[in-house]
Amino acid sequence: MAEVTIYSTKVCPYCVKAKQLLSAKGAAFKEIDISQDPALVEEVQTRSGGRKTVPQIFINNKHIGGCDDLYALDAADQLDELLKE
Repeated sequence: MAEVTIYSTKVCPYCVKAKQLLSAKGAAFKEIDISQDPALVEEVQTRSGGRKTVPQIFINNKHIGGCDDLYALDAADQLDELLKE
């Protein structure tokens, strides 16, 4: 199974939606709450090419993007394949 990391905050509805999709797919994921740690905010911005929104999702260290990007991959029937790698 793929290594999935999701950077999120506690109050983000898009983070909840992304985690629900990953859970529905049976994907285990590491969640990193950036809401209280400026160093983690900087880390995710660096890893994501400067994006400042959450969630930011990585599968096998490849930046997927945010919630809409994750759902777009699923709609294009590409998410399951990424999660199997």
